[in-house]
Amino acid sequence: MTTFSIRRIGLAAGAAIAVLAGMSVPGSAHHSTAMFEWGTETRLADMTVERWVWTNPHTFIYARDDQGRRWAFEGMSPNHLSRAGWSRRTLAPGETISVGYYPLRDGRRGGFNVRVVKEDGTEMKQLPSAM
Repeated sequence: MTTFSIRRIGLAAGAAIAVLAGMSVPGSAHHSTAMFEWGTETRLADMTVERWVWTNPHTFIYARDDQGRRWAFEGMSPNHLSRAGWSRRTLAPGETISVGYYPLRDGRRGGFNVRVVKEDGTEMKQLPSAM
């Protein structure tokens, strides 16, 4: 075999490896739900929405309770929630809501948002299993 042929085989092999590497599926970098008391829903009434953050990878509700303490509730992605009827306009600052959530294990004020009940009685669920 000539040096030219060996070089061509090496280039072809390198190109094939590059193509295969480019076709690989990226690994998941999603965090675990271990930080929440998953499946143990707690409810808070008379929460005032401060901000509704509609962003990837997770949405967030920032609200204050009737004593003025700030709470933060993580939610599913906008893509997931839009299929469940949510939108970036679902919640507005100043709106009063009740929140069902899975609390944070470390005791901080917040958790994973399971459902929101609006003043008019409309219930918005994040998870299909929420009862």
